[in-house]
Amino acid sequence: MNAYTRYNRQIMLTEIGEKGQYKLLKSKVLIIGAGGLGAAILPYLAAAGVGEIGIVDDDVVEVSNLQRQVIYKSSSIGQFKVDEAKAMAEELNPDVKINAIAEKLSGANAVYLFENHDIIVDATDNLKIKYLINDACLITNKPMVYGSIFRFQGQVSVFNYQNGPTYRCLYPDENSSSVNCTDAGVIGISVGIIGMLQANEVIKMILEMGEVLSGKILVYNVLNNEQQKYDFEKNDSFVMDRNTFEEKYSQKGNTVEEISAEAALGQIDNQEVLFLDVRNEDELPKIAFKNSLQIPLMNLENEIQKLKSDQTIYVFCQSGIRSKIAVELLRKKEFRGVKSVVGGVLKLKKFLKEEKILLKI
Repeated sequence: MNAYTRYNRQIMLTEIGEKGQYKLLKSKVLIIGAGGLGAAILPYLAAAGVGEIGIVDDDVVEVSNLQRQVIYKSSSIGQFKVDEAKAMAEELNPDVKINAIAEKLSGANAVYLFENHDIIVDATDNLKIKYLINDACLITNKPMVYGSIFRFQGQVSVFNYQNGPTYRCLYPDENSSSVNCTDAGVIGISVGIIGMLQANEVIKMILEMGEVLSGKILVYNVLNNEQQKYDFEKNDSFVMDRNTFEEKYSQKGNTVEEISAEAALGQIDNQEVLFLDVRNEDELPKIAFKNSLQIPLMNLENEIQKLKSDQTIYVFCQSGIRSKIAVELLRKKEFRGVKSVVGGVLKLKKFLKEEKILLKI
């Protein structure tokens, strides 16, 4: 398909034109989070022709996501969000390059990822991660497009744009508490509106047009369609350099030992190793290891007597998130030979011969 035909309606705008379309094509945007906000941001950036888009998220699609994360289908349940998001965006616009990064953002990977992109979009609902994004943007000198939702209200702003105010200038108290949508509830339309407003800020920065929400926060209420903009000033009292960043976000406190899916499968015939499945009983695919046991994570503490503390135990779940929690719990109970299988069943099945090991029902 001719590129001019695809983007004709926006190229017609004198503020964009072919030069603007070329700017979009050459830009690289990183979206942190493939949930409700990310599901609204990604399609509009891909459709507009943003040349390269990275999506960072280590979560899998659950049925409760589908009410607001509208790029996923019921058939996506149990799959990595970033893989499903990549497939959707590439089908929408094959011109763009989509990088699916099935990792949790951390102090170990944030700087590397940010250095390879022009604009960073915060599509998370985790307060600690928002501070991490802000701080990594500071030391890589990247703008952060912020979005958040609380019940029927959303906020949008742009931090660190052309050395402007940062997230910490607006919210200096890192130890304040916040409630995510899992606890507070959310209507899908809220994340759709706020996500599209974030996408709009990205497009404006790339095209260098309009008024970017730097030093301003927009607050939108979906119940009465009221919106306000508030100004805030830059505060230079907080200093962040690479040494400060590395000290603050050091991973040395992490006690969870991990093992790759491929290495774990090398032990499937070792009767000294127990494969512990901490998924719920209705999750697919079923794993039929001879030396496996299933105890859902929610039951693990009450059924811990089924396990031997001196045994080598490889813990897996659907994607490798719950297994880490399980390993932490077991280590507190003096289990020493426990490891989390990286990527869980989604990684394991890539190395399995389904007719021998996987049971799909």
